[in-house]
Amino acid sequence: MGVLNGRSALVVGGASGIGRAIAEAYAAEGADVVAADQSAGPDVVPVDVTDEESVAAAVAAAAARLGRIDVLVNSAGILTESPLVKMDLATWQETLAVDLTGVFLCCRQVVPGMVDRGWGRVINIASQLGIKGGIGLAHYAAAKAGVIGLTKSLALEVSGQGVLVNAIAPGPIETPMVDGITEDWKRAKRAELPLGRFGRAAEVAPTAVLLASDPGGNLYVGQTLGPNSGDVMP
Repeated sequence: MGVLNGRSALVVGGASGIGRAIAEAYAAEGADVVAADQSAGPDVVPVDVTDEESVAAAVAAAAARLGRIDVLVNSAGILTESPLVKMDLATWQETLAVDLTGVFLCCRQVVPGMVDRGWGRVINIASQLGIKGGIGLAHYAAAKAGVIGLTKSLALEVSGQGVLVNAIAPGPIETPMVDGITEDWKRAKRAELPLGRFGRAAEVAPTAVLLASDPGGNLYVGQTLGPNSGDVMP
């Protein structure tokens, strides 16, 4: 039996990258999993995390498949690169809408059911850049810092009702999202890392399994765990 046997999970952003790796790891540990993503497929619920009605419809579809949602993973995100002084407002707003407001909308839609049942786990994918910042990535770092703050605040609100909310702040991971960043940026970042390399999505997923598990995740409340190749050492 896997450590998530009998649990049901919705992984938003679960069609690729870290989200997909988490969805696969959850299924391997016995969970019933639904992935939601902007690019829908036969086994993926379509969702636009910036749109309130789309989020509501995706959550309803996932709940209909699963019966209930025990675990919510918010992994949808975008990553673009621009110095702040040259960044247009649309770029800033798009990143905040996907990377931060999307987390808010998904949490607001799913968490009430968890509270009603007295058990739930929410795992928000942040970034180490939300802790330390990044050149050319002020919009992304600001959004991910917001995710960390949202995670702590929601944890304070609902942990006493059996819902544990935590974040994972990975370092740079080899995913399609990171492919859009310039090679110069990636080369410089690798040189900064004590581990000397970017991580793989499969190396992040076990942290999400831990946070979703019982008893493994039972004492994590409002925490930000950092599989980040040593880029941040709190």
